[in-house]
Amino acid sequence: MARLAQTAGLSDVQSEILATVRSFVDKEVIPHAQELEHADTYPADIVEGMKEMGLFGITIPEEYGGLGESLLTYALVVEEIARGWMSVSGVINTHFIVAHMIARHGTEAQKRHFLPRMATGEVRGSFSMSEPDLGSDVAAIKTRAKKTGDGYVIDGSKMWLTNGGSSNLIALLVKTDEGAEKPHQNLTTFLVEKPEGFGEVAPGLTIPGKIDKMGYKGVDTTEAVFDGYEIGADMVLGEAPGKGFSYMMDGVEVGRVNVAARACGIAIRAFELAVEYAQQRKTFGKAIAEHQAVAFKLAEMATKVEAAHLMMVNAARLKDSGERNDVEAGMAKLIASEYCAEVTQDSFRIHGGYGYSKEYEIERLMREAPFLLIGEGTSEIQKTIISRGLLREYKSRS
Repeated sequence: MARLAQTAGLSDVQSEILATVRSFVDKEVIPHAQELEHADTYPADIVEGMKEMGLFGITIPEEYGGLGESLLTYALVVEEIARGWMSVSGVINTHFIVAHMIARHGTEAQKRHFLPRMATGEVRGSFSMSEPDLGSDVAAIKTRAKKTGDGYVIDGSKMWLTNGGSSNLIALLVKTDEGAEKPHQNLTTFLVEKPEGFGEVAPGLTIPGKIDKMGYKGVDTTEAVFDGYEIGADMVLGEAPGKGFSYMMDGVEVGRVNVAARACGIAIRAFELAVEYAQQRKTFGKAIAEHQAVAFKLAEMATKVEAAHLMMVNAARLKDSGERNDVEAGMAKLIASEYCAEVTQDSFRIHGGYGYSKEYEIERLMREAPFLLIGEGTSEIQKTIISRGLLREYKSRS
């Protein structure tokens, strides 16, 4: 068993799940990741394997057909999957966030309608906040839903939907006219059911083709264009207009733990590749791992992997306990994504010229790691969240 990124206090069930996922990653993901990634091919067979293992329903309550596991279990599963290929973890990340939001905030009818089919992977979710003209400034959303009788009509454009084409359910944040003074209290989350695919998938809803990306290949990232799209009021999450922002932020909070876990997975793999290569590659009559410059770099890389993993685990356990974890989740996402980029680059340097070749796995990791600096909020946004939380807790009495 690897020395790094071990988690104390896991149950026998958690350990068994992780061992099963790790075996799946070693046998079914890593051997195929390079070919699929370079061809930008959706990992259909891998996704089917994850369905069979029940991973799409890992946190969905047992009463709705899921495994009822904790956020910690899910995060550790994501870490293992991202170690094999980060894009595969992206297939279930937004799905997990949407399932969490429905389980936490949905009506009983919405839970019964969606969660059992989400648990099997029959329904797969995507998550939509961003728009072409905004990123982190969520309250400035322009896509609008206008009330019309028993439903709404949605108009506007959304951006950066992971699984936008391959999903058949979108958790969509739009502006509604609630008359509130604060902009974020005029936002509502809708549950938009749609067919899979691209083009005009439903009257008034178009999913353009995949966005061509530097990395994060295989998984589809798209826009979503709404033009007179009609939807019933019963598809407002929780049947609560004006609360969409808080529901989405709850989803993003668990999503930040997820991104931290993905960053840990990539960093672990980058270290594994580096430590193996450093013991095989010889210069000046000995393995480069025996040169102090490389040995010290390996020591620093391993320390960063361990630190990021521990912070990710702490944030997940806090959320599972019911405690507020916005600061801890922000810290975990910040340090894990930054350390992931650093560890991956150090691994690339250790590989030397071979690291620049597409035949070597580290080349792919070099293109995947930067995405995690942006996903679920940039490092600058995390620092804003962390500093506000700290100032709230350490408020001066002077």
